[in-house]
Amino acid sequence: MRILGIDPGLVSTGFGVIEADGPRLRYIASGTIKTREAAIGDLPGRIKIIFEGVREVVSTYQPNAAALEIVFVNVNPQSTLLLGQARGAALAALVSADLAVAEYTAVQMKKAVVGHGQARKEQIQAMVARLLQLPGEPGKDAADALGLAIAHAHAGSTFAAAAASTTLTRRQHAQYKGGRIY
Repeated sequence: MRILGIDPGLVSTGFGVIEADGPRLRYIASGTIKTREAAIGDLPGRIKIIFEGVREVVSTYQPNAAALEIVFVNVNPQSTLLLGQARGAALAALVSADLAVAEYTAVQMKKAVVGHGQARKEQIQAMVARLLQLPGEPGKDAADALGLAIAHAHAGSTFAAAAASTTLTRRQHAQYKGGRIY
């Protein structure tokens, strides 16, 4: 299975592609999608670059699945909203390419790659390089994206088996008249 990991960011969106064959992982590619060519205040321009960049990565490497980082809530709500928009652009690009998208928090990814949820960027870079037998450490954004792909390679089959063994149905909230469904 070929897995694409995406670490969304408004200035730099990391991507990493691996192949998973059971417990064996093989590095395919990684890099970043930079939005610096758009002006600092040009949010629509940056969103377009992220969307088109992710679509190009999908077209080039033909993954079977994708893993995307879930945005955490910052102290600054404006930063969180901007990051969420970058994540939305990446998610829209993945979904428009008909990819199944799994979502992981940064803590889940760090636990899967390093073994604890408080790992520093340098630790993630070193472990990703070790797990994928890379000659050097990838950049921070690319390492996070590769970490997401690794987390999905390890956990994705477990989640798929759990989903297949249970019948999950959507529940209607008591305030259904208000249009709320979860």
